[in-house]
Amino acid sequence: MRTRSVKNYIWIMALCVFFAAVVARSGAGAADKLIGVYSARVMSQSMPWIAQEAGLFKKYDLDFQLVFVVAGTPAVAAILAGDSEVTIQGGLGISRAFVQGNRDLAFIGGIKNILTHSILAKPEIKKPENLKGRKIGVTRIGSNPHYFAVQALRHFGLDGARDVAFLQTGGAPETLAALVSGGIDAGILTSPTDAQAIGLGYHYVVYGPDLRIPYAATTFNTRRSLIAKRSQVVGRFMRAMAESAKILHTDKEFTYKVLGKHLRLEDRKILEASYNAEIKALEPRLVIRTDALQAILDEIAPADARAKKVKAQELIDSRFLDEMERSGFFDQLWSAKK
Repeated sequence: MRTRSVKNYIWIMALCVFFAAVVARSGAGAADKLIGVYSARVMSQSMPWIAQEAGLFKKYDLDFQLVFVVAGTPAVAAILAGDSEVTIQGGLGISRAFVQGNRDLAFIGGIKNILTHSILAKPEIKKPENLKGRKIGVTRIGSNPHYFAVQALRHFGLDGARDVAFLQTGGAPETLAALVSGGIDAGILTSPTDAQAIGLGYHYVVYGPDLRIPYAATTFNTRRSLIAKRSQVVGRFMRAMAESAKILHTDKEFTYKVLGKHLRLEDRKILEASYNAEIKALEPRLVIRTDALQAILDEIAPADARAKKVKAQELIDSRFLDEMERSGFFDQLWSAKK
């Protein structure tokens, strides 16, 4: 009887060990979950789309969930609240939160360090001076399009606070729709929506890329506390983004397919015109430039003197970019054929 009990005990223990091994094996093979937010349906924020379509998240063992949140306060709130772990957005909101004391935030890479928006309007508005007293559509007050509009108008002697009326539309497609419906006189647009507007008979009143205004227009950011806990996961995400950048810069046909699918844009001419205009401003190796962040700190400073005490470098955690440079990952990636 005692022998049978011992045998039963050994059998039960063996089953427990077996199932524990199965569970451990299945857990080890599960992809790491990561939640990301993007804030504009534009080419400069297309890298996660490219990574998904190219199978890069699977390659880097990531279960990446991408959520759209409108630019400005909502996108910043998503990362501050922990609802997202990485975000792709303009630098203003993140920088302002940092200045206000949220030192957990960090920029870990850059996509676009200049503004490439433009002001488009109906034919009767021929010159920037003609915008005085007009309604101009921007996605949100405090967003990249709004900042560009203020800077561009100032370049032509107009005051954004007094000389025009800014109307919030919510997004680039909505800005174009408001322009078409007559709800606004001019709109702040970038690729590919500006090319769509041109196709509909609108024209550039101000062609923004020519101004080359320094600004952290599109960036990768996260929380330092998350890096401390999940450094390897964030590092794999950045490698996936680096490979996406390579595809974006070198494989036009694949990029056109991805942009066409996610932007619901089938016109080849618009895709080509948008791509050729925008690609020149995008960073191949995801560099985040200090002068682009300094421009944002300079913008914040008049309203919040604390910005004058913050150095642009303090906002940056470059460990993932540094590692890809130091290990030869970037060199190998860019020396490889498409």
